[in-house]
Amino acid sequence: MNILTHLHLAEISKTHLGANLAGNFITAPIENAPRALRQGLWLNNEINQLCATHELTQELMALFPTQLTSIATDLMFVSFDHYLAFYWEEYHHLPLPEFSQKAYAELAQYAAKADEYHPQPYLNIITDMHREDWLNNYATPKGIQQALAQRAKGHPQSALFSGADKILAKMQIETETAFRTFYPQLMAYTRIWSRKTPIDYLPE
Repeated sequence: MNILTHLHLAEISKTHLGANLAGNFITAPIENAPRALRQGLWLNNEINQLCATHELTQELMALFPTQLTSIATDLMFVSFDHYLAFYWEEYHHLPLPEFSQKAYAELAQYAAKADEYHPQPYLNIITDMHREDWLNNYATPKGIQQALAQRAKGHPQSALFSGADKILAKMQIETETAFRTFYPQLMAYTRIWSRKTPIDYLPE
């Protein structure tokens, strides 16, 4: 999952930050979730579906070396988080350090509860994210390596992530161009979805 982009899209759509990330971990039905989380979970699904099917993202994933096809989505998401952090001031009115602290505080509130809609693997990531300051680090080469290492954990083909930062460096033009073209569209879609959320998923 692309962590910084999900949090940014949650912020600009005025939806629940924790839920917008939690959707990548929750399999229980959205309609049974606490009312405050439903819109964020639904929005997460819409964002992920567009990211997976849009012609720009499909074209980018096809450019990765054939041996990395199975992790092309992961590499794309890491690159998108990197470029969002690198060009942050163009996409958000708050400085990234200030937004990061705001996000960490809201995620900590979400993490105060543990159940099927607050799954422990996600709560562990929230803890690591804050402790290691992932959001601010995404703009740096170290942050890219950190993000790739996190994605490699528990991945059935974790060995493929070794040296993947070098692949991303070589594909800078392709990944940056795809991000700069696609992300404004994703922001627009997100704002539209937030206004057209099914009524059963809206907060009370």
